[in-house]
Amino acid sequence: MKILYVTTISLTMNSFFKPHIEMLVEEGNYVDIACNYNDLALDDLYTELGCNFYQIDFSRLPLSKDNIKAYGQLKKVVQRGNYDIVHCHTPNAAFITRLACRKFRKKQGLRVFYTAHGFHFYKGAPKLNWMVYYPIEKFSSRFTDKLITINKEDYELAKNKFKAKEVHYVPGVGIDLSKFENIQVDKAAKRREIGVPEDAFLLLSIGELNENKNHQVIVRALAQLNDPSVHYAIAGVGDKKGYLLELADELGVSGQLHILGYRKDVMMLCYSSDAFCFPSYREGLGLASIEAMACGLPIITSNIHGINDYSVDGVTGFKCDPDSVEQFAQAITKISNIDTASSMGHNNISVASRYDVQRVNSILYEIYSN
Repeated sequence: MKILYVTTISLTMNSFFKPHIEMLVEEGNYVDIACNYNDLALDDLYTELGCNFYQIDFSRLPLSKDNIKAYGQLKKVVQRGNYDIVHCHTPNAAFITRLACRKFRKKQGLRVFYTAHGFHFYKGAPKLNWMVYYPIEKFSSRFTDKLITINKEDYELAKNKFKAKEVHYVPGVGIDLSKFENIQVDKAAKRREIGVPEDAFLLLSIGELNENKNHQVIVRALAQLNDPSVHYAIAGVGDKKGYLLELADELGVSGQLHILGYRKDVMMLCYSSDAFCFPSYREGLGLASIEAMACGLPIITSNIHGINDYSVDGVTGFKCDPDSVEQFAQAITKISNIDTASSMGHNNISVASRYDVQRVNSILYEIYSN
């Protein structure tokens, strides 16, 4: 088959879809790529796999004029490419792609797949999200041959409310579990490197410093605990860095907060930590949290959306209302018990195996084959 993969920006393509595209090519298919890669070059692997690249001027801002231009660009690529399948990802690119492919589905027998990496409307989501995003997704579902969801809440909603020809559930984009085998880490040295005392109880978060990731609730929980032996490290960059540092200083816990910036040693950080915190307001699934589980860390999470697929209160760790400082503080206290943390961490290695990339690829290939 000849397949076109479409995302809004190249960062998404580089971060999540290499194993999928590699699998499709190895099975004898031809895969091309369409996205906005002006700001970040596409991975060399795609060149090695023989993929053709198409620059599409998608914008992450829904109302940008660039998206009108992107519609015309993509339409030409699909018309000339004579593709069997166009597989789109990310909300803006997916909406534009499905509109652009409408006539080709009828004229050329083109099939359009869409993987929804977490709807913006979900149980507990702001009403504005339901008013804006839900009608758009429902409308464009009628131009979708296979709608793939990555968490069970989205799957049930899409299956019952949308007009896609088929709706499927796939457990995320997958993680390569082989990378977590036989890892040797000098925990004390890694802690010294990031400025954390060797005997501290270290909480870790990984993700962009933005409002949705909700790191501030953990900073506030530190202040409520009033225990200087508990430290919190965040690996990530974003516009909330200054706010988090000011908040920690205001609450008297600045010495316990460590903002590490962009890191390439995430796995080493996980193995040097005691628990993983994932207090987001919204997550399609949450790859960072599942990777932390694969490292044997207990998790403290929000009780929302895709996180609920794998976070089980009292089993994998503890779940909290994302706005409840008190619940997060209590969870940190409970999980600091060595026996509790060890038991949960051991269990989490098994839970993470459900999201192995080989299993995900097998399910995806079956969807393509059918």
